[in-house]
Amino acid sequence: MTQPQRSILVVAHARRGDTVRAAERVIGALRAAGATPVLAADDALELAAALPTLGRVAILDADVAIADVELAIVLGGDGTILRAAELVREGTAPVLGINMGHVGFLAEIERDDMDDAVRRVIARDYAVEERLALQVRVKDSLDAVLYETWALNEATVEKASRERLLEVVIEVDGRPLSSFGCDGVVVSTPTGSTAYNFSAGGPVIWPTVEAIAVVPLSAHALFAKPLVVGPEHAVAIEVLERTNGVGILWCDGRRSHDLPPGARVVVRRSERPVRLARLHPSAFTDRLVRKFRLPVEGWRGPSALPPGENP
Repeated sequence: MTQPQRSILVVAHARRGDTVRAAERVIGALRAAGATPVLAADDALELAAALPTLGRVAILDADVAIADVELAIVLGGDGTILRAAELVREGTAPVLGINMGHVGFLAEIERDDMDDAVRRVIARDYAVEERLALQVRVKDSLDAVLYETWALNEATVEKASRERLLEVVIEVDGRPLSSFGCDGVVVSTPTGSTAYNFSAGGPVIWPTVEAIAVVPLSAHALFAKPLVVGPEHAVAIEVLERTNGVGILWCDGRRSHDLPPGARVVVRRSERPVRLARLHPSAFTDRLVRKFRLPVEGWRGPSALPPGENP
């Protein structure tokens, strides 16, 4: 009986020499294992220019439908992983990040473990972790939807002009909470809590916690503290009519939409999570310490406990 062809998407930031070499190794290993490497059209053009020996590769959507992609191997930092999540959004393929950048918080492994990662992908030796994503809608003053998108990390309402403030009102479940002038508002998932939310002074949220964080940016108000709400709640940011200028919505720093006075951005949990492939399930605490290089010298730790018992 003929085995079905396995299609693996390779997403790479092909403008860096080390990433190009890594993509060449991954594509070669997939071919050697009998799998079909698939590239997005733009990535294929960039890699072909950098690698004359690349040969023909399958192109996403043109040769292979996203529904037929088994998994996405991502070579790059968090920005490339977010791009990969966008590419596979309409399918079910999990994303496996191999960090070629600096912090690479979303990446599962570092570049030194790349060959082992490909072997485990071929053996289907990985777990899949589902992460909460956001549904984001922009509405006008008549409540008509003008724009709709999604976010894995965060949806951010920001001022479009450097010299002006945004006048906004925060709403939770259709009830107003507080209005103030600010530089913007970040609405973050637990996955994004270590990204823009973290830089803005918001809380770090463990991935196992289902929650949405709301963090005002440079707000001119007493009650403008970070908020954490449950995933069943809807958060809205309304750009008040008295705003002198316009705002802009950014989702994951990749998708944007202008926000004139009177626009409302409604953010709630998406019905479709983002799927991440995991090779080495580990404590989130260890990931924080490793990625942010946190000082833990002098820690003694709990005494040895029998297997299965908590400290």
